[in-house]
Amino acid sequence: MSAPLLSIIILAAMFLIATLLPINMGALAFVGAFLLGAVFLGMETDDIIAEFPGGLFLTLVGVTYLFAIAQNNGTIDLLVRGAVKLVRNRVALIPWVMFLITAVITAVGALGPAAVAIMAPVALGFAARHKISPLLMGMMVVHGAQAGGFSPIAVYGVIVNDIVGGSGFDSSPLALFLASFIFNLLIAVVLFVVLGGRTLMSSRMTHFVEEAAEARLNASPGARRADVAYKGTGSGTYGPRDPAGDGGVATVTREDRISQVATIIGLIALAVIALGFKVDVGFVAITVAVILALISPKAQSGAVNKIAWSTVLLICGMLTFVGVLEAAGTIEYVSDGVAGLGMPLLAALLICYIGAVVSAFASSTAILAALIPLAIPFLETGAVGAVGVVCALAVSSTIVDVSPFSTNGALVLANAPEGTDKERFYKQILGYGAIVVVAGPVIAWLVLVVPGWL
Repeated sequence: MSAPLLSIIILAAMFLIATLLPINMGALAFVGAFLLGAVFLGMETDDIIAEFPGGLFLTLVGVTYLFAIAQNNGTIDLLVRGAVKLVRNRVALIPWVMFLITAVITAVGALGPAAVAIMAPVALGFAARHKISPLLMGMMVVHGAQAGGFSPIAVYGVIVNDIVGGSGFDSSPLALFLASFIFNLLIAVVLFVVLGGRTLMSSRMTHFVEEAAEARLNASPGARRADVAYKGTGSGTYGPRDPAGDGGVATVTREDRISQVATIIGLIALAVIALGFKVDVGFVAITVAVILALISPKAQSGAVNKIAWSTVLLICGMLTFVGVLEAAGTIEYVSDGVAGLGMPLLAALLICYIGAVVSAFASSTAILAALIPLAIPFLETGAVGAVGVVCALAVSSTIVDVSPFSTNGALVLANAPEGTDKERFYKQILGYGAIVVVAGPVIAWLVLVVPGWL
C-alpha cells in the first residue's frame, strides 16, 4: 500500500474514532504522526517534532489566556450589560443584541463554545419571558459566534490565516472575516424574518437590564455545571461555565474597575499592534494578559486552567500530522486527484461539502486544519480563486455548528427554557442543521467561488 493511501486511511480512522469516542483528535493525530512517520516512512522523531506549530501554539495559548482573564475580571459581563442597555424596551432588538454581543466576544479571542456558553442562558431566558422563538434566539447566538469567529485575532481566524500564510500562499484576513460575518449576518436576517421577528416589532418591555442580570443568575441547569461540563463534537472544545451561574452577585471593587478598564484598553491595543503594525498576535496577546495579571493578580486566578488546552492539543496535533502527510506525499497525491477531475469549480464545491458534512459531526477546527493544507496545491494551479475557496471552505465548515451534535448546538439545547418541549426543540435544531448542511456549502460556493472575485 502506498504511503499517501495509508495516510488517508489513518486520517479517516482518526476522525471516526474521535467522533464515536470522547478522545481528543489532537492526541490521536500525534500518535498517527508518530506511527506514519517513524514506523512506515522511517522519519526521525526529531523531524516529526519539527512539524510542531510552535507559533500557533503560542497564539492559541495567548489569546485564550487573555479571554479567560477578561472573563474572570468581569469585563465580558460589563460588555454584555452595556450592550443590553441599548435595547431599552424594544423586544425586536433582543435577538440582534444577542447576535452582536456573541460576535464581539468571539472576535476578541473567545472560542465559539465559550461565547455560546455565556450567552445562551441569557438569550433563551428572554425567549421564554417574551414569547420569542427559542430556535430564533439560540441560532442567533450560534451564528453570532461564527460571525466574529474569523476576525484576525480570533481563534478560527488565526488558525486559517496561519495555515494559509505558512504555505507561502497569499491570504486575505479581512476578506475571510468579512465573508464569515456577512454570511452569518444574512442567515440571521432570514431567521429573524421566518421565525417571527416581524411580529416582535410592535412588542415592548421594561426592566431589560434587570432581566438580563436575572437571566444570567437563573440559567437552566444545563448551563450551571462544572468548568469542563460542555463537550461536543462540532468544535472539539470545552466551554467554560457561565460565570454568573454560581448564584452569587459579586461586588465590584475599585480594583475590579481598574482591571476591567485595563482589559478593554489591552484588547484595543492587541488589535492595533497586531493588525496595524503586523506584530505576532501570540506574543502581543500573552504580553497583554501578563500585564493584566500583574495589575490584578486575583483576576487571573484560575485563568490558566481556562486556556483552551483541548483546542491547543487538537490543532497542534493535527498540524503536526499534516506536516507528516506532506512528507508522505499525501498533499500532492490528493491535489493531483482533485485536479484530475478536470472541473475546478466542481472540485471546490466538493471540498466545501466535505468540510460541512464532516464538521457537522466531528471537529470544525480539525477539519479546517486538515482540508486547507490538502487544498493548497490545488489552489496554486490558479484554476479558481484561492481566497474565495478558502473563505467558502471556512464558512461551510463552521456554519454547520448549529447541529445538535456540535458543541454550540448542544449548548443551545442544554439551555432550553423550562417548559420547552425538549424533544420538539431537538428536532427543530436537527432540521435546521440539516438545511444548513445541504444549502450552506452550495450558497457559499456560488457567492464566494463561482464569480471569481476573490
